[in-house]
Amino acid sequence: MAPAEGRKEADTVVSSSRASKHVAVLMGGPSAEREVSLSTGTECAKALRDAGFTVSEVDAGPNILADLKALNPDVCFNALHGRWGEDGCVQGILEWLGIPYTHSGVLASALAMDKQRSKDVFRAAELPVVDSKLIAKADITSDHPLQTPYVIKPNNEGSSVGVYLVEETANTPPVLSAEMPDIVMVETYAPGREMTTTVLGDKPLTVTDILTDAWYDFDAKYKEGGSRHVVPADIPEQIFDTCMEYALRAHTALGCRGMSRTDFRWDEERGVDGLIILETNTQPGMTPTSLSPEQAAEVGISFPELCAWLVEDASCNR
Repeated sequence: MAPAEGRKEADTVVSSSRASKHVAVLMGGPSAEREVSLSTGTECAKALRDAGFTVSEVDAGPNILADLKALNPDVCFNALHGRWGEDGCVQGILEWLGIPYTHSGVLASALAMDKQRSKDVFRAAELPVVDSKLIAKADITSDHPLQTPYVIKPNNEGSSVGVYLVEETANTPPVLSAEMPDIVMVETYAPGREMTTTVLGDKPLTVTDILTDAWYDFDAKYKEGGSRHVVPADIPEQIFDTCMEYALRAHTALGCRGMSRTDFRWDEERGVDGLIILETNTQPGMTPTSLSPEQAAEVGISFPELCAWLVEDASCNR
């Protein structure tokens, strides 16, 4: 058999195998990041079809249990973001149903979503984080809970949802919106550059330097022109390598599976001592221009093949 014929036959086998696998892409849901998840899910569903899979798109609402029983998919691709989809809840449903799923399992998802507890894990693994504490929203009135500058954020949301930066010159704490939870995290502000590293399987991919004109908030992440990504980051080799090392250690310490993305701040004036971990995301954004797919493309993994890898990595008991 000629080499070209052998490749064609192998491609046919792979395509047939994928076409027989029914993937349910879980998207949307009730969290504050619903719209981002719908975008992620739509793009992932298209990519998985391009990769040869049979795909159903599922808006993960109150009837998710019945919907999944009716569909009876071979695999669930978790494209949810925020609470209920990223914090161990939907993972528990999938474990109960015995449906293999992508990304991290119940415990790692719950730990990573809880910013204060994930920091405890990072400290135990000797990874650098800033000081923080949980406080009742009602107690943030006239007195600063920390020395300025500091940040106020929900303890269990992502995508910079509900993040307040309290400047050094602020006389009083901000008035928090009604949407903020009753308990919030306040943490010391970490100055410097925003960077991130994706881990796929057990391999860190590369480092992205995220450039913005102001605070890297929800709009900077998702609105057109809100930020610019430099990948690979143009930073000293020691800092680049340390980001890669820290991301893998964070992924391992939390018990993540599949793919995760760890975000950093780096104060250039302090060298490697100025590099700290902000958080680890177990469900990174997954549009073709999101940070993790950009990093995969940089190391030669196309978006359809990235999505296909996650499906082929899926399992229960994660």
